[in-house]
Amino acid sequence: MAATQVGWIGLGSMGIGMSKNLQKYLSSVSAPPLIYTNRTLSRGEPLDALGAVSAQTVGDVAKKSEIIFSCVSNDAVLQQVADEIIASGSVSGKVYVDCSTVHPDTSVAVAKKISEAGAEFVAEELGANASTKAPVFGAAPMAEAGKLIFVTAGPATATAKIAPYLSGVMGRSVIDMGAEVSKSSLLKIAGNICVVSFMEVISEAHVFAEKTGLGSAILEQMLGDMFGPVVESYSKRLTTGAYAPAPDGKAGFDVALAIKDARHALNCAEAAGTKLEVSQVALKNMEKAQSLVPDRPLDSSSMYGTIRSEAGLDFFTDLCKKRDST
Repeated sequence: MAATQVGWIGLGSMGIGMSKNLQKYLSSVSAPPLIYTNRTLSRGEPLDALGAVSAQTVGDVAKKSEIIFSCVSNDAVLQQVADEIIASGSVSGKVYVDCSTVHPDTSVAVAKKISEAGAEFVAEELGANASTKAPVFGAAPMAEAGKLIFVTAGPATATAKIAPYLSGVMGRSVIDMGAEVSKSSLLKIAGNICVVSFMEVISEAHVFAEKTGLGSAILEQMLGDMFGPVVESYSKRLTTGAYAPAPDGKAGFDVALAIKDARHALNCAEAAGTKLEVSQVALKNMEKAQSLVPDRPLDSSSMYGTIRSEAGLDFFTDLCKKRDST
């Protein structure tokens, strides 16, 4: 494993933290440094400082790497990345791991592309080429801390090869979904249904607390005591103003990506003959937040601002306004 060349594609809010932890691990075991690329290469400066090596294109990463990770923003970008990997030359003997949240149909289509490209060179039953799907649970701070939960699906030969880079390196645990790549995407979407629903309900509760005079502080204490640190952390995204970052700030998880994820969930639910009514409400409130505040970054929890506005409160809390004024 020490001689294996690993590559990385995509340095968004999740990818940068994940790849930094991966490079630290590679350095600790005297493995070749991570080769990475990103649309904006300057995003990789923290990786450079850790000893990683930049590449100009996806094709450059693919040519030089035996295991290729990607974490990109949406389905269209993932399809493009897969096409560029295939166009780079033979993918025989390579493992391609995607950590993005995309529609299950996209996962299946990309896996098929990669497998078919390799099958032209080496018989699949030899395990010489494979693609695997490994979406993650957790926000950017968890990626930075190496505390993500990985959900893997794909050929056993591929998941075995990537196992050393997951638990204890970029994540704290791995959920194995077997060989069917769509299953990992479905589990990630199910998790997103829970997260967006939590944020919608917690936002409603905070507005209720403010309007009735109960107060957000005591509500947040109850949420932590009653439901634990995860729910309390969602509450803090509201009470610390993270739901609406400063004009020159950056969202922990951009609302546009959350909207994409919610639409995937609703699409999958409709295809399965069921409904996601809370997700539908949360989607409406996230979309309205974008229309209310179109000229600045917004977090996935920005439905809080919409609910505040509809209750006659300012979209921005006093804490946000004080922060922005300084």
